Amino acid sequence: MAQTPATTNPKGASHTGAKAIVPVMFAFFVMGFVDLVGTATNYVKPEFNLSDTQANLLTTMVFFWFLIFSVPTGVLMNRIGRRRTVLLSILVTVGAMLLPVIAYTACASDGAKTARLVLIVIGFILLGIGNTLMQVSLNPLLALFVKGDQLASTLTTGQFVKAFASLFAPFIASWASKQFGKWWLLFAIYLVIGIIGYVLLALDKIDESGVTSSTTTIARCFKLLADPVILLCFLGIVAHVGVDVGVNAQAPRILMEHTDIALETATNATMVYFIARMIGCFTGGIALKKISNKVGLRICGVIMVLSAVCFAVFSSVQTNPPVALFWIAVALVGFGNSNVFSLFLSQALITEPERQNEVSGLMMMGLIGGAIFPPLMGAAAGGMGQIGAILVMSIGCLYVFVVSLAYRVLERPKAVKNA
Repeated sequence: MAQTPATTNPKGASHTGAKAIVPVMFAFFVMGFVDLVGTATNYVKPEFNLSDTQANLLTTMVFFWFLIFSVPTGVLMNRIGRRRTVLLSILVTVGAMLLPVIAYTACASDGAKTARLVLIVIGFILLGIGNTLMQVSLNPLLALFVKGDQLASTLTTGQFVKAFASLFAPFIASWASKQFGKWWLLFAIYLVIGIIGYVLLALDKIDESGVTSSTTTIARCFKLLADPVILLCFLGIVAHVGVDVGVNAQAPRILMEHTDIALETATNATMVYFIARMIGCFTGGIALKKISNKVGLRICGVIMVLSAVCFAVFSSVQTNPPVALFWIAVALVGFGNSNVFSLFLSQALITEPERQNEVSGLMMMGLIGGAIFPPLMGAAAGGMGQIGAILVMSIGCLYVFVVSLAYRVLERPKAVKNA
């Protein structure tokens, strides 16, 4: 049976109208908590005297779990439903916010420094697991509210809401650091917001009667990669998240290596990135209703390549580098990368409308890009300077650009159907 958007329950027990979608969009804000890992890493690095490579491994702690849990979560959704899976993900995310708070309150002394780091690492792991569950289940949950033609723009709207959490994280951490000397109050604030998000969605009623709940297996999910469209979309998400997380973590270091700007100011690069991304999501939510996905992806690809060129030029100037070019590069990559996720995900979901749960799980496994790119960028930066990190990031930008030029490959008939 085809998976179609759910309709209003005739008994009035559940709905998918405007009132029901508000808690779902709030959950997208909670989804954005994962992006605080870049900000947190930049504060944890000097506190524990970590190298670039070691610090970026903390990012890997978050995104590694997309490789392990994404596909099983797609299978889980077939059993317990999308809404319940999202609720479970929020609970895990709340636990992830709680552990760093405990680390900095119960293990505040220098003698408990190791214990503090352990709790932070465990918190990052839980953040990754919770975000895996959420990414896999929340996007298909949102798909219940729209028809296929509007899916990309609606997913972009969700990313727009998510961008607020990403944007606020470095600002809150910087403010808390300057005012109280406790940047980690960011976790406490997001802990409260996460609890509110859980309560709102728990009280919400969403009709999933139109969703197929057929039995599936993990092996059957992986067979979807035999479809070239699914494979290219999967790699597109790897590239998108790799660039996203890599710039989030590395941009302040790129700026500090070439200037005498302090960390508290350099972290503004992360805020500029997410402001540009938020603007891009807002613009995309409107524009993708009027232009084709092909045109949208090509625009994204061109902008991302331009950003990589700007980063490279900035890092290549040894004396008095043009700082304005750095900020332009950060803004361009934030704006250009903002809609890539929605474009690839929506194309994959449309390609296999009867297996959206499995496709979502498989696509979200692509978020492993957030665990692959940062360590590679850190290692390249250690060996070549920050220009090495930029070269690694450029691979993701070029992939998006090349696929956008060959977009017809995503539109041709599937090589494998109902694998």
